[in-house]
Amino acid sequence: MSFAVAILGRPNVGKSTLFNRLVGRRLALVDDTPGLTRDRRHGEGHIADLAFSVIDTAGLEEAPPASLPGRMRAQTERALAAADVALLLIDAREGLTEADRHFGAWLRASGKPVVLVANKAEGRATLPGIGEAYRLGLGDPVPISAEHGEGMALLYERLAPFERAPADAPVADKPLQLAIVGRPNVGKSTLANRLLGEERLLTGPEAGITRDAIAVDWEWRGRPIRLVDTAGLRRKSRVEAGLEGLAIADAWRAIRFAETVILVLDALQPLERQDLTIGRLVADEGRSIVLAASKWDAVGDRGAARKQIEERLQVSLPQLAGVAVVPVSGLTGLGLDALMAAVVAAHAVWNRRVPTADLNRWLEAMQDRHPPPLVAGRRLRLRYVTQVNTRPPSFALFASKPGELPDSYRRYLVNALRQDFALPGTPIRLMLRKGKNPYEGR
Repeated sequence: MSFAVAILGRPNVGKSTLFNRLVGRRLALVDDTPGLTRDRRHGEGHIADLAFSVIDTAGLEEAPPASLPGRMRAQTERALAAADVALLLIDAREGLTEADRHFGAWLRASGKPVVLVANKAEGRATLPGIGEAYRLGLGDPVPISAEHGEGMALLYERLAPFERAPADAPVADKPLQLAIVGRPNVGKSTLANRLLGEERLLTGPEAGITRDAIAVDWEWRGRPIRLVDTAGLRRKSRVEAGLEGLAIADAWRAIRFAETVILVLDALQPLERQDLTIGRLVADEGRSIVLAASKWDAVGDRGAARKQIEERLQVSLPQLAGVAVVPVSGLTGLGLDALMAAVVAAHAVWNRRVPTADLNRWLEAMQDRHPPPLVAGRRLRLRYVTQVNTRPPSFALFASKPGELPDSYRRYLVNALRQDFALPGTPIRLMLRKGKNPYEGR
């Protein structure tokens, strides 16, 4: 990608639709509700053979700096500063508005190259709106339909001059995919900003500010990481249809594509039922997980708070026994190095492989210590175990009658695997199979 393009414009002119069109998939949430996008989102865009970085932004609005729309505009201004060229979108159906004129003048004053794009330009009825666009003094408008993919060839011609020859650079390691999840207003975006070292994500006292799952490429001690901030996850019974449903669906997509998940807890209200539900769902997805006890700077009796969290985990999330719990504060920066060290360690456990010979010596010892139960007067035979996959660690256990093995004995084996092979805090999958030991007779 040789240059960066920022998509700007007033609310509801189709910026996120164009973003999705350029990146070739539905990354940004799209709805008729104005102001849906709040943070800036990056993607890898292309038109034919022209590749570039593309940034979706919140709708430009005049507002006091401390207000939510004002903070959204500050994010858009940062996107403009990071871009090589701006695409100013207007709605060709509605024609030029006072807001379009105001922000057109602002972009002219910025000195940044601007390409004027007249979106929703389907049919002859939009010709007057396209004609009015010349009044902005930003050159010829490019008529397109982001929804239907029309006009992309004209946009290609206007963006092609900004292409630069890529500089020679070593190929970076594949980034660790890291998602930050939790209930609304527990400090996810504040924590992400502190990790990134900048006000990259929109924050504030209002619950539910984050809507899109925002991915940011970043490095921690030289290790590439793709950090994804997500919308707050509430109980299904409290989720309103429409925008909140879209935001939560986007958050779950981020979890499914993640490798490691930071579950942020409010240390002042630790481990509520929804926290445990999110933890179970992340474990069911097979992702490695680290718990971040946020707002730790405001906790009075820290020893009691830590003990309460650990005891609740032991009872309510036994499938994640040994998961790291790291006290952090997004406001002060407390515990961030310890948090990222725990993330890297959890990711390593998630990728750990245990030799087959060690596993079968272990299985023999487990059966000697606690033999499998009798079924119809005959003892179940556990013949052989092997690791069939990592990410998360997954094992196949071959037994004489796998369907008869009680869940209690299966949990006994999983807990022993976790303890004896140093697999703390990661989901472990143990699949039962009926079959013959492939090494028998060798």
